[in-house]
Amino acid sequence: MSILEARRVAKLYRTEGSTVSALAGVSLTVEPGQFIALVGRSGCGKSTLLNLCGAMDFPTSGEIFIDGQSTSSLKDAALTRLRREKVGFIFQSFQLLNTLTAIENVELPLLLAHHPNARQAAEERLRWVELQDLAQRFPHQLSGGQQQRVAIARALVHSPRLLLADEPTGNLDTSTGDLVLDLLRRTASQFSVGVIMATHSIESTAIVDRVVKLRDGRIEA
Repeated sequence: MSILEARRVAKLYRTEGSTVSALAGVSLTVEPGQFIALVGRSGCGKSTLLNLCGAMDFPTSGEIFIDGQSTSSLKDAALTRLRREKVGFIFQSFQLLNTLTAIENVELPLLLAHHPNARQAAEERLRWVELQDLAQRFPHQLSGGQQQRVAIARALVHSPRLLLADEPTGNLDTSTGDLVLDLLRRTASQFSVGVIMATHSIESTAIVDRVVKLRDGRIEA
C-alpha cells in the first residue's frame, strides 16, 4: 500500500470576494522508502500541498489518503491520532522549544502521547543524528545545523510512515544543508519512510528519487 496518495486535489482560497486557486487537480503517490522533492517558485503550491499531505488542511476537492485513510473522512480526534502516529514534520525555522533541552524537545511528542519509553526513544533518535553528546543543551546553544538535526530526531521519534520537510535547508549553509539532506535520504532508505521535501534549491534534488515540478498549482513534470 502507498504511504500517501493525492487524487486530483484542488485547493481554493476565498478572500474579500475573490477566489485564488492554490492547487488545481494535483495527483501524487508516495511509496515506502521513496524520497520526493517538490520544486517550483514561491506561490506555486508547494507548501499548500505539504499541508494537505500532512492533514493540516483539507482539499476543496479531491482526496488525500495517508496509509490508506482518507483525511477528509476523519473526525478531529482521529485526525490528531493520524498526524501523531503516521506523520513527521520538519520546518525551515526548526521550531524547537527554547525552554527545553535537545533531549526534551525530541521526547515531547511521545510524552504528549503518553508513551511509556519516551526518554529511551528520544535518546536513540539523538544518537541516530549523532547529537547524543549535546542532549542537555538548549536550542540557543546549538548551531543551525544542529538544531535542524534535533528537529529531524523529533520528527522521527514516533516512527512515522511519512515525513514532510518544508525548505529544511533554507536557513543553512551549503555544507550543513548537505548533512541534513543526507539524513533525509537515510531516513527514507533505512526506515522505509516516505519523504516529501519542498525546496527552492535545484541542487537539493540531486539525491532524491523523484522531482515533482509545480507551476501555478499544477504538476508540470
